[in-house]
Amino acid sequence: MDFDTVTISRLITAMTLLFHIIFATLGVGVPLFISIAELVGIRKQDKHYELLAKRWSRGFVITVAIGVVTGTAIALQLSLVWPNFMQLAGNVIALPLFMEVFAFFFEAIFLGIYLYTWDRFKSKYTHWLLTLPVVIGAGMSAVFITTVNSFMNSPNGFTMVDGEFVAVNPLKAMLNPSSPTRIFHVLGGSYLTVAAILATIAAIALIRNKGALEYHKKALKMTVIAMFIFSVITALAGDVSAKYLAKHQTEKLAAAEWLFESEENADLLLFGWLNKENEVVGAIRVPGFLSFLAHGDFMSEVTGLEATKEEERPPLIIHYLFDSMVSIGFFLLGISFLYIVLSRLKRWNVHSKLMLWLLAISGPLAMLAVELGWLFAELGRQPWIVRGYMTVDEAATSSPYIVHMFFLFLALYIVLGTLFTITLRKLFKDNPAELELEKHYPEWKEGIEK
Repeated sequence: MDFDTVTISRLITAMTLLFHIIFATLGVGVPLFISIAELVGIRKQDKHYELLAKRWSRGFVITVAIGVVTGTAIALQLSLVWPNFMQLAGNVIALPLFMEVFAFFFEAIFLGIYLYTWDRFKSKYTHWLLTLPVVIGAGMSAVFITTVNSFMNSPNGFTMVDGEFVAVNPLKAMLNPSSPTRIFHVLGGSYLTVAAILATIAAIALIRNKGALEYHKKALKMTVIAMFIFSVITALAGDVSAKYLAKHQTEKLAAAEWLFESEENADLLLFGWLNKENEVVGAIRVPGFLSFLAHGDFMSEVTGLEATKEEERPPLIIHYLFDSMVSIGFFLLGISFLYIVLSRLKRWNVHSKLMLWLLAISGPLAMLAVELGWLFAELGRQPWIVRGYMTVDEAATSSPYIVHMFFLFLALYIVLGTLFTITLRKLFKDNPAELELEKHYPEWKEGIEK
């Protein structure tokens, strides 16, 4: 493979985004579950939920720290790796980038107050109220940065004069046509993923059958119910996104579904592969469902790839990304629904090894779906970095030192990943929940002994 500067630039950004998205997703979703756990603990006067909030908040601080570093790396790469893009669109995306930083500091200030004021207020509700700015700040960070990516897919809010963006309206650029659907999808997917990850942690603890079983059962029940709710929400967001693509980014939907020619009553293709003649082999066809997904009408026409110039078509590999992402989403929906149903049937053991193992793999699968989703979003925009205005090749740096930068960032992420793993191990594995319950709530041990 010829590793030119464009290829290396792509690899650097892909590596950074795939690493950063882990901590960005956790950063968006974990505050919501901290808030829910503490509120439930206060209302039920249940020490288990209170401890859940405490332990999750400690882990959250570590993810925030790593997320800050990787987020800074992305900001640095915009100028170093994609200088031509910043020269063209820097004045357009400056506002949402600034607002994202403001949202982070807003979140960080209240997070610090929240962490250092446990048991400092007469009313526990006062302390719980501090979680709300953290949840809002985390969510708004995701909103602002998503509007930047949305702008790259549906540029708006400027006039093009002599190859430059002038008469820029930053708010109109942020509120571009794809922003609502993308924000809906990003937030729903983040909350779903975090619910699945927290359910995985509880499920593994129950599989190991080590102490504080009631604590882990309550954590599992709360997070799996949330997983079901956000699975439904994310599925709705996916449906809205598909309808947006059918109207505004026809080439992306066509490539994802290997629809080479426009047709009415178009079939939805599941799985399969392409042979050397680009013919679909081994796919499962759902008659007319692509037309329904795209326009809400089984007989509607869906635009095929022939309507797009060949050099402007996305890579056909995105079909596999799309299928995998959707399959994981339906798995999460199905397993969470099954858990809820079985938990209401007393003759079924909802904590059987099989059920717990299925829940244990939910977290890694959910995070994999997030990674696949971002790959789908970025590859589906190719060859454009700003759709219709600048290609990726035109935006990349021509500096020969880009190879050195790749290895520097790779080393940084290896160090950060190692530190993250070691720190979490010290925080949780070496300090299990039962020890904290025994230390802060002596009556817990007394109840077990009785």
